[in-house]
Amino acid sequence: MDTRSSILYLLLLSLLFSQCKPAGDKKTPLPKLGNWHMDEKTVDGKVVQDTVYHKISDFSFINQDGETITNESVDGKVYVADFFFTTCPTICPIMKKEMLRVYEEFGDNPNFKILSHSIDPTHDTQEVLKDYAQKLGIEDAETWNFLTGDPEKIYEIGQTSYLTTAQEDQTAAGGFLHSGAFVLVDQNGHIRGVYDGTKAEQVDQLITDIPKILGK
Repeated sequence: MDTRSSILYLLLLSLLFSQCKPAGDKKTPLPKLGNWHMDEKTVDGKVVQDTVYHKISDFSFINQDGETITNESVDGKVYVADFFFTTCPTICPIMKKEMLRVYEEFGDNPNFKILSHSIDPTHDTQEVLKDYAQKLGIEDAETWNFLTGDPEKIYEIGQTSYLTTAQEDQTAAGGFLHSGAFVLVDQNGHIRGVYDGTKAEQVDQLITDIPKILGK
């Protein structure tokens, strides 16, 4: 990533996190975040413009139960995505404590999912993720999926689709660099909010915002 791209990426992250401020009114609709453009098409002989919003790209990873999880697995569902690794010595324990709050609030809703992507898939095999999930009290992947797979695919989808930091970095604690972002995605794969998963007040806002698109 060149200097200009890095600056633009950081500016975009700043814009996304500016959306994390409490909305106040629980009925306030959530924006669709990320890049968008206008697309022209012909309908009944007339040229009309349609807004095309940023969307999570196609993916295929393996969860803690050995099941393949793809876009189709969450099609029509609301989900929260984050990035972590099981040996993380810094923010991951805080993030998982906060994500448990989200799970406890919405885990019984069949239209809600959580996708936690390991950025150390070499170590975090299916078996390691299964043990990690069970230690958190998550007995199956019905709602909360801990994902592993091709590292380059995980880094790519983290940075280009979820617009967050997820990469190997030997200078970082534990050898990997990632943000504490919890990314809220709607039924059509659009990002509707980004929240700091290390801050309880931001996760409170996430819990408030989820029903706005879940229809709870």
